[in-house]
Amino acid sequence: MAYETIQLDATPGGIAVLTLNRPDKHNAFNAQVIEELTDALETLEEQSTIRMVILRGNGKSFSAGADLQWMKAAADYTRHENEEDAYKLAEMLRKLSELPQMTIALVQGAAMGGGAGLVAACDVAVALKDTKFRFSEVRLGLTPATISPHVINAIGPRWAKALFVTAESFDAAFAERIGLVQYVVEDEAGLTEMEEYLAGLAMQAAPGAITASKRLVLDLFGAEIDSELSHETAKRIAARRASEEGREGLTAFLEKRKPSWAEE
Repeated sequence: MAYETIQLDATPGGIAVLTLNRPDKHNAFNAQVIEELTDALETLEEQSTIRMVILRGNGKSFSAGADLQWMKAAADYTRHENEEDAYKLAEMLRKLSELPQMTIALVQGAAMGGGAGLVAACDVAVALKDTKFRFSEVRLGLTPATISPHVINAIGPRWAKALFVTAESFDAAFAERIGLVQYVVEDEAGLTEMEEYLAGLAMQAAPGAITASKRLVLDLFGAEIDSELSHETAKRIAARRASEEGREGLTAFLEKRKPSWAEE
């Protein structure tokens, strides 16, 4: 697919950069953006040579949420058409959350509604200190339904409910405090520094182990800690120990060398 609203680039070193590219619209979502993001994520999912995916937005804002013209058009949809439209957004966010690679959101300007949902669906988020966040849907008579699973996973039900019902604006420091982002930086140089730092961490980790670790969190969050869960976690670590990566990692540790996947 030829992209018009996003850009997808990859480095020889195994880092993909997925960029929202509607700067004149503050990278707001519409049906085309969602379709193109979905296609890009499906492409990345199959790329075993890609070890980290960076999500960012061109221009002043990371993403201002839903495009006004898109929302206006949706007002004339049937209920079924609205459901199908919303499902595409929900599935795109799920695909982002479940990418096998480590995912990093680099956030600036504003991350509103669905934009904040993108942040929540990534593994790690870094924001400029003056970034503004808001779940503003209730002001429009709506709810943040499609992004809610990812936001609740990121910040927990108590803060999610409070921010959903108040539509309160908050800054990057507050976003860090509640867990929506993990790092706050002063300026663009700080974003670049954190990008390089996180890329370095990604390149030292086994790709398959990253995927399996992400699956652990997605599958086991909220599960009752009982004997059945103990058996499940035992099976998962046993599978990793017996895997090619597991054997190579242990052998490298004992031989005091870097494993095959680690960059020099």
